[in-house]
Amino acid sequence: MVDGEPEVDCTGEGIWFVEANANCSLEEINYLERPLMVPKDQLLPQAPPEARLQDEILMVQVTEFTCGGFTVGICSSHLVFDGLGFAQFYKAVGDMARNLPEPIVKPVWFRENIPAPPKVPHAGPLPSFTVFNFATLVVDISLDSISRTKDLYMAETGKRSSTFEVVTAMILKCRARALDLMPEAEVRLGFAASTRHLLHGLLPSVEGYYGNCLYPIAVAKSTEEINKAPLVSVISLIKGAKEALSTKFVDWMYGRNESYYNMPLDYGTMVVSDWSKVGLNEIDFGWGPPKYVFPLNDDLDIIASAIYLKPPLPKNGIRLMLRCVKEEHSAVFCDELLKFA
Repeated sequence: MVDGEPEVDCTGEGIWFVEANANCSLEEINYLERPLMVPKDQLLPQAPPEARLQDEILMVQVTEFTCGGFTVGICSSHLVFDGLGFAQFYKAVGDMARNLPEPIVKPVWFRENIPAPPKVPHAGPLPSFTVFNFATLVVDISLDSISRTKDLYMAETGKRSSTFEVVTAMILKCRARALDLMPEAEVRLGFAASTRHLLHGLLPSVEGYYGNCLYPIAVAKSTEEINKAPLVSVISLIKGAKEALSTKFVDWMYGRNESYYNMPLDYGTMVVSDWSKVGLNEIDFGWGPPKYVFPLNDDLDIIASAIYLKPPLPKNGIRLMLRCVKEEHSAVFCDELLKFA
């Protein structure tokens, strides 16, 4: 750390890499579908004894199964790269593994070219966090259901909608109904949007930038408002928040808007993350793209979360990895969400 800022010490030591073997086939453990039939710690690399976990930028474990298939378990530091940057890094690893002369997308850093906004001093005690008993749920939303909702939105508004907007609106409505909050209680949605497209002229290649390049977006409405609003209106709410991104990000980057994200971490708040389009499903080490990419975040209990994935091949649509409602609210939430499936 230099002046409170993290730095990467390029020592040439490489990353922590583990090779492992399993005594079963992937079929015997249902291809790692939930609920997992093996402890997740057996699929992920454990930090070396002499290391501090928070200092490890990247750790990898390759586990080979008796069927010849294998998993790649990865732990990475969000201080260094976001999801798009991480996927780009691993695509470059795949390019080299396939003996290409150089990565298809050349990496770009040039972080110093991006204006650094003024630091906001932290005052007062550290925040306290409530630990929730979130249920782990996996729900597939079909491509047909998403397409029907997009058609409905187009018919009523004359505008296009994205898969992210449609699926996020579905979850927000179902969750508001399931939480059993007072009508005036807020339900909040947070997600991080890539801002690479706003850095043309500052970076030699925005496609190659692999660092963190995100801006948080927040939506907040009362439970009653979300419950009464038609799905099309909730989609418009999310779309409007996304459309304000460029103005808010540029204002923040140049110090014109210091307070950009402040949502209480209570039960009313949920964060969503879209893994389906960051490129993780395109990584190829020489055996073709992975059949399935998914997180192992079952111990995240301080903030409700929803992660969007591509379902295992040959399925299509969106797979939702959900930890966003308590066990006692999971039945109602699932019943509501399956109406959209």
